[in-house]
Amino acid sequence: MNYKSFIAGAMAFALAACAAGCGEKKESDSKPDSNKETTAAPTEATTEEVTEEEPPKPVEATDPNTVTFDDGVFDFAFAKGDDDDCAKGELSVVELMGNKMLKFTDDNTVPLKGKVQKIGISATKLLGNEGAAKVRSIEFDVYAQATADHLKTDDADGVRAPGWLGGGGGTVTAQEKWYDFKEFSGGEYNFETSGNVHAVFKFLLADSGQCWSEDMEDANFLIMRWGVANESDLYIDNIVFYDEDGKSIPLLDQKSKKEQIEDAAKEKASEAKAQFDEAVENAKADAEKTKEEMKAEAEKTKEEMKDEYEKALSDMKSDFEKAKSEIANSEEYEKVKAKIDEAEAKLKEDTEKAKSAIEEASKAIEEAKKK
Repeated sequence: MNYKSFIAGAMAFALAACAAGCGEKKESDSKPDSNKETTAAPTEATTEEVTEEEPPKPVEATDPNTVTFDDGVFDFAFAKGDDDDCAKGELSVVELMGNKMLKFTDDNTVPLKGKVQKIGISATKLLGNEGAAKVRSIEFDVYAQATADHLKTDDADGVRAPGWLGGGGGTVTAQEKWYDFKEFSGGEYNFETSGNVHAVFKFLLADSGQCWSEDMEDANFLIMRWGVANESDLYIDNIVFYDEDGKSIPLLDQKSKKEQIEDAAKEKASEAKAQFDEAVENAKADAEKTKEEMKAEAEKTKEEMKDEYEKALSDMKSDFEKAKSEIANSEEYEKVKAKIDEAEAKLKEDTEKAKSAIEEASKAIEEAKKK
């Protein structure tokens, strides 16, 4: 049904009835007036603007013992996928419409017809055995977000919206019997993201033992969405457990928002410090490696210089002695002797220079070792 046209028609009818019920009229008022017809259209347009639907908004938690998923923790939840009708997917915590929620990302490998999206929640992990035994009702909010343009509505085909949102749930009680909770149902959602459907699960037979007990190893329950009309993901938020007096049951290790922020800040600071320490250690290791390489290179250079010097000195002496022997008995001896003496003096001078060079190199190596 086109609700906008219906509302506009109803308003037009009300205006006509109001005009007919008025008291005395002027003769001019009883005559047809073309101006009145032209003003009817703006009235209908105004009605459509007023009744234009707005996208839904998420519901904020009001109870201090609410599982809000704001801390990103969801180790107490699991995606059930071992039944024939189960949708296949993974869980995560994401932000939807500015609010963090538990998300079931459907991989859409299971056909829509007969498919059920199932999320398990462990009450024992959230409340402990003692807290789980006190549970008489559970409340939470359900959302859905379309991931394809396959919804058919009365007005159009190929709509990107989840459509109807509803389902049910159940659990195994202390008597090891399956217990069905009352179904939940929302409206026809024609936006990409639905509004919240507030679900309430109650242990109506708790007096007969159809509930959880402290002896149960893991008291958990299933949230099931069926009648999936379009490819879409399921979201859960604001889980609260209540006792028989309607009071919310405290969560284990429940921390205030301030404490959560402080813990997160400490964790990030610790990570930053670890990264800094690692960088410092790496820098030290690199510096030490470079220092050792420089030292080894300096030692190698020193040895090479020493070997070359000793070889050159030995060659010079050998050549000198040979030359000296060859000319000792010759007529040119006296002439050459002066040159030999001059060569010896030059050799001595070069030797001293070479020694000085080696000493300078040794000092440079020692200085490098100290750095």
